[in-house]
Amino acid sequence: QVQLVESGGGLVQAGGSLRLSCAASGRTDSTYAMGWFRQAPGKEREYVAAIGWSASSAIYAHSVKGRFTISRDNSKKMTYLQMNNLTPEDTAVYYCATRLGAPVSLPDLYDYWGQGTQVTVYS
Repeated sequence: QVQLVESGGGLVQAGGSLRLSCAASGRTDSTYAMGWFRQAPGKEREYVAAIGWSASSAIYAHSVKGRFTISRDNSKKMTYLQMNNLTPEDTAVYYCATRLGAPVSLPDLYDYWGQGTQVTVYS
């Protein structure tokens, strides 16, 4: 079993930044890919970014590329999502997830999920 706990969400003005964190525990290691997803009210869960064991494996949704950066510290079992130049369209509950294998964008391929952290961007 793997447990994931997100933190770092909050209320931020458009143009601002937030850094989300995801702490993993249990049977997980660097062979697990980590992903960030988000879900806005009335919308389906949306892929944001994912990363494998190395920084070079990071992939991003088109809507966040160039503004968000995913990273991980394998020694601490932590994954981060640095979000810059936020817009109201980024408002959502953000979830981290993990799977054994390569980073992918399909949420159904992830095995474990955190409880989510709310990000609200106001204009």
